[in-house]
Amino acid sequence: MKFVHGSLPLLAVVGAVTAQAQERIYQGFNSGAFFQSNKAKVQSDFENEFNAARSLHFSPGTFSSVRLYTNIQQGTTNTPIEAFQAAINTNTSILLGIWCSGTTTISNELAALTSAIDKFGTRFTDLVVAISVGSEDMYRLSESGIANDAGIGAGPNTIVNFIRQVRTAINGTGLAQKPVGHVDSWSAWSNSSNSAVVDAVDFLGMDLYPYYESDQDNRIENAEGIFDDLYNRTLTAAGDKPVWITETGWPFEGPVSGNATATPENAKTYWDTIACKFLGRSNVWWYNLRDTNPAISEKFAVSKDVSAETTFNLTCAAGSGAPATINTDLSKGVKKSSATQLMRSVEIIGLVSVLSVVVLM
Repeated sequence: MKFVHGSLPLLAVVGAVTAQAQERIYQGFNSGAFFQSNKAKVQSDFENEFNAARSLHFSPGTFSSVRLYTNIQQGTTNTPIEAFQAAINTNTSILLGIWCSGTTTISNELAALTSAIDKFGTRFTDLVVAISVGSEDMYRLSESGIANDAGIGAGPNTIVNFIRQVRTAINGTGLAQKPVGHVDSWSAWSNSSNSAVVDAVDFLGMDLYPYYESDQDNRIENAEGIFDDLYNRTLTAAGDKPVWITETGWPFEGPVSGNATATPENAKTYWDTIACKFLGRSNVWWYNLRDTNPAISEKFAVSKDVSAETTFNLTCAAGSGAPATINTDLSKGVKKSSATQLMRSVEIIGLVSVLSVVVLM
């Protein structure tokens, strides 16, 4: 489906940001249940991610939250995902995810969730930010989702039914007061045929990538304007309900998409214009810390090899309003191999300097 985009006032963006000013603001990354090889992530893999997120060099504030897509450990029927224990060990807050596409039941998702509540108690429930029932399910059923071969989705009636089931399942538990929402593309939220889901949720999670808006002039110079326009459309659809940024980013490597090119420089520019504008003001789960999704060829990873080293400089300009820069000691949080390589480089430079002095003498 083609959408005609008009320019909406930035006041809508400012208003949405201000509305969250009195609440705790979360910032983090998304994390799938498995690697590109389809091998399941285990507790140590999640812990490595969560620790790396906290230690990113020149990070604008601390990335101490994670958005998950499922409650179930990959390769099991309904065992709680090992990310839960990893989050407890690293004090990482969680936007829970319940996978809803391609199924008629979420009973195993709910079984895994209630099992985690029973096993971990408040150590787990206190870390939960909210529960997202589904991820881009309505987009997958849309004309554009089908054209992009996005996979099997779920319609609004199914999502509303699943939301009701989740509310029933958490009633009387430590999650009873947590917001229950849904994550989908901006286009799904802007489609009035999905309004029943808007009515059913406590929050709207919005996935938005100007890089993929190939029906527009989506070169990096226009990315901020495209983002603001489509974000404002989502705000309009949401009414008085909060909109959280659950996925956005710009790849540093990948194919041309319309007029958008994937380079480290463009990824940095997008970070400066979008991340630095919303971090500390709105809940943001950036895409992404590491690349593990086998369904996409683009590379979005902010972290190099799940360490404190970054693909581009994360520093936000003074006056941007982003949280203060932290993790400025570049010797911390790097992989051993990288540290060794750095030391060798220093040693080589030192040796060259000594030899130069000898020659001059």
